Amino acid sequence: MDFGKAFTFVFDDIDWLKKVFINALLGLIPVVGQLYLMGWGLEVARRVALGEPTSLPEADFGTYLGHGWKSLVVSLVYTIPIWVLMIPVIVVGIITETAGMDGDMAGAIMGAVGLVVGLLSMIYGIAMGLVLPAAMTRAVLFGSIGDGLQFGEVLNLVKSAPGGYVLTLVGTFVAGMAAGLVGSIACGVGVFFTMAIAQAITGHFYGQAYRQAAAAIG
Repeated sequence: MDFGKAFTFVFDDIDWLKKVFINALLGLIPVVGQLYLMGWGLEVARRVALGEPTSLPEADFGTYLGHGWKSLVVSLVYTIPIWVLMIPVIVVGIITETAGMDGDMAGAIMGAVGLVVGLLSMIYGIAMGLVLPAAMTRAVLFGSIGDGLQFGEVLNLVKSAPGGYVLTLVGTFVAGMAAGLVGSIACGVGVFFTMAIAQAITGHFYGQAYRQAAAAIG
């Protein structure tokens, strides 16, 4: 995996400024804009995964909004366990209240349950940081939400290139942090522009990791 290439490929495109600006503007549309921008980044992932030229995609609202919608649904399904983990907290809270426990005991029980749930949620969140890039890439690459929800295939990708997906997790975190920092320098005005670049970088990482995993699987 070429870690640095994910950060530099944007600027290799002679029209990168125009493409980023147009797609960043589309990303400002209320509600659907962020889905569109996510889909635009996933188009980069699709192209890199297929080994196609990695120039920045031109604007294509319908197609990339579709990519974004698929990724949103896939993400929501994968985060269901997080919501399930909240059930014990709610149940214990109801029990301690209806049982008439004193405040200290109820607080201690809730604190213990909250600690366990928080730890499990953190572990699951890290796992999702590795798994979701593979799931989203599959959904866009093969064209359906169901492809992103083929859990066995998705896990096989991550197991086949764990280093690639760890680097993807790190790289997307760095890209997001850098985009926020650089964008805020211009009193926040530049954030919409730098966040679009971050989406493209993220997509490049997703595509590289998928291609590495697919090659390992053979």
